[in-house]
Amino acid sequence: MGTSTPVTVEINGDRRTFTLDNRTTLLDLLREHAGLTGTKKGCDHGQCGACTVLVNGRRENACLRLAVSADGERITTVEGLAHDGRLHPLQRAFVDLDAFQCGYCTPGQLCSAVGAIDEAARGWPSAVTAPGVPDGPVALTDTEVRERMSGNLCRCGAYPHIVDAVQEVGAR
Repeated sequence: MGTSTPVTVEINGDRRTFTLDNRTTLLDLLREHAGLTGTKKGCDHGQCGACTVLVNGRRENACLRLAVSADGERITTVEGLAHDGRLHPLQRAFVDLDAFQCGYCTPGQLCSAVGAIDEAARGWPSAVTAPGVPDGPVALTDTEVRERMSGNLCRCGAYPHIVDAVQEVGAR
C-alpha cells in the first residue's frame, strides 16, 4: 500500500481536505472521493479529453495529474459551471445547438471550451493563429476553435455543433 497524504483543494467553490494514497489521480479524487461523477474517465491516458477540468482557470486532463500535486489549487468541474440554478452560457449553447449526442464527452468538452474561450480572449495564440496577430483577443474562427478543442474527442461526431456553440459564446 502506498503512502497517504492530506490534500486540500477548492472544488467548485468548496474547500475540502482528503487523505489520499499518493498514487491517486485528480480524476479519481473527483469521482471516487468527492462524488463528482460529471468528469468522465475515458482513455485514462490523456488522449481523449473526457476528464478535462479547469485548474485555476486553465484546462487540464485530470487523469494525468496526481491529486497530491493539486494541493491548494482551485478546481472547476462541469458541476461547477452553472450558477444559482442557471446553466453556464456554454451549457445553454450546447443544448440549444445540439452540440452533443451520447453526452459522454460533453463535460470535458464544456470545461475545455470555457478554457479555450478564455485563452482566446486573453490573446493567447494557438498553433493556427496567424503570425503577427496584434495584441488582443484571437478571433474564434472554425479553424481556431477546432485547433483549441482538438484534445477533446467526440465519438459521435458532434464537432460542427460544438464549434458553433463555442463560437456563439466566444463572440459574446
